[in-house]
Amino acid sequence: MNDTLTETTTEVIERADNAVKPKSKNRFESAQPVLEKLFQHYPQLFGERFLPLKLGIFQELMAAHPSDFKRDELKTALGVHTRSSRYLQCVASGLQRHDLQGQPVEDVAPEHVFMAIAELFTRRQAKSKEDLRPKLRAQLVHAFDQSGLLRADYLARIGSPSEDICAVLDEAISQVEQQRARQAALTRAFEGSGQTLEVFAASLGMEVSQVRAALKKP
Repeated sequence: MNDTLTETTTEVIERADNAVKPKSKNRFESAQPVLEKLFQHYPQLFGERFLPLKLGIFQELMAAHPSDFKRDELKTALGVHTRSSRYLQCVASGLQRHDLQGQPVEDVAPEHVFMAIAELFTRRQAKSKEDLRPKLRAQLVHAFDQSGLLRADYLARIGSPSEDICAVLDEAISQVEQQRARQAALTRAFEGSGQTLEVFAASLGMEVSQVRAALKKP
């Protein structure tokens, strides 16, 4: 695998338990000078609002600022940055990856979205007395639906989540599958009716906006 930020992001989520170990504090503190430089150069990426970073951004930063960053220090700083809950939150939200100019360039892979959601849930549930599984389910419903993948393909990409998360994921996938089945049936009925959207909606006793949303038509 290339030495890219995406690799770091994947490692972040897979090894996130390291973030709570005592050595993480020293790692965080040592990364601060580099993180401050990154903020100065790219406030749109490392400022008040975080954005998912494009593949290969580590190499681009090294090429753009050879005198500002040392390889190992930059790698450490990016690791700290992408381990942060704020960064994982922007990945979990489904935002696109961005380049150094702050422009969206590519989608975050479905498995990275899932891993960010799962890691955030694990961190927050460990600190909360509230059952956060309903919120997790809502996030997973959205993430799976947005992926456009079928169950088998999605599960093949995300690996082996914990038993607790796996149960919620199964519920979320089943909910989306039911929604997709209803949408497919409604689409077949509309296309077979030969009616306008307005007439078809009226025949079902539904608002046009409801039918348009169900059919996912503009």
